[in-house]
Amino acid sequence: MKVLTKQAGSARPFRARPVRTRGGLSVRIDVRSLTVVVLLLVAALTASVVLIGTGDFPIPVGDVLKTLFGDGDVGQEFIVNELRLPRVLVGLLVGASLGLGGALFQAISRNPLGSPDVLGLAQGATAGALTVIVLFSGSAAEVTLGALFGGLVTGLAIYVLAWKRGVHGYRLVLVGIGVSAMAVAVNGYLLTKADIVDATRAVVWMTGSLNGRDWDQVWPLLALSAVLVPLVLGNARGLYMLEMGDDVAYALGVRVERTRMLLMLAAVLLTAAATAAAGPVAFVALTAPQLARRLTRSPGPNLLPAMCMGATLLVVADWASQRAFGADQLPVGVVTGVLGGIYLLWLLFTERKAGRI
Repeated sequence: MKVLTKQAGSARPFRARPVRTRGGLSVRIDVRSLTVVVLLLVAALTASVVLIGTGDFPIPVGDVLKTLFGDGDVGQEFIVNELRLPRVLVGLLVGASLGLGGALFQAISRNPLGSPDVLGLAQGATAGALTVIVLFSGSAAEVTLGALFGGLVTGLAIYVLAWKRGVHGYRLVLVGIGVSAMAVAVNGYLLTKADIVDATRAVVWMTGSLNGRDWDQVWPLLALSAVLVPLVLGNARGLYMLEMGDDVAYALGVRVERTRMLLMLAAVLLTAAATAAAGPVAFVALTAPQLARRLTRSPGPNLLPAMCMGATLLVVADWASQRAFGADQLPVGVVTGVLGGIYLLWLLFTERKAGRI
């Protein structure tokens, strides 16, 4: 039986319990991680139901549940199913995608700062969207495609520039910071070239918001997640080995560069798709994996907990953006930016105090 020890200051260890099937297959389950995943799912679903009932026309939680199960009146069905449910589903999918993408990048770079926010993927996707808005006055669908293309090009550029007999953590982070700075400069230039209408539209998109999201954003995100999430989870063992170093991973039979490239591509696609759907929602990809790891107190990338944490964070932040400031509703990107910035400062302080930076 594998024994996993808690972090310093914990009173006792926790165990990964083996479960055997009738066919003889043995699976080890980290009880604490499973508990955290279940609790985060419950929190995300509860916050989603509360959020659906929030707005100019408040709906009690009981009526929201009845409407979701097909027992509401006509007005409630329109408000819940057509106006608010798609927004909440986009929030859940965007949060989960950013959480998983952040966990992948942090595991690959073996650096807590190795998230899409720091590496410039969100800024690259923003550059693609702004190009479509400013230069071509594109539709919402074209802006989405532009953001996806910009994210993919940025991810490819970071990988190529960071390559030197493999891709290593600090080099990846440093190259990402440089690419991020260039993308920010491009975005600023595009805004100076835009007319007042396109500039206003671009600034609203750049803030990161779930306002006006409908089923057209839900289905592409859901389809992409249905493909990429099983792919990533199927390579979780290889990712765990990569965290121990390339030499160890080679010795254990992991095809290091193939696995790294595949998982980086998945992380780029998840981040670009989330950015295309909701704009560059700040800091969810940075904070969600680390908060999940602190809750599970488990080694490894913690992919499922990071997904659930990202979904919970974004839905709760969206509720806060609507309710915490009275009549003034804020874009969700403002709330996550403030909270994520505070967390980043705290993280840098603790890393410096520990002598790691």
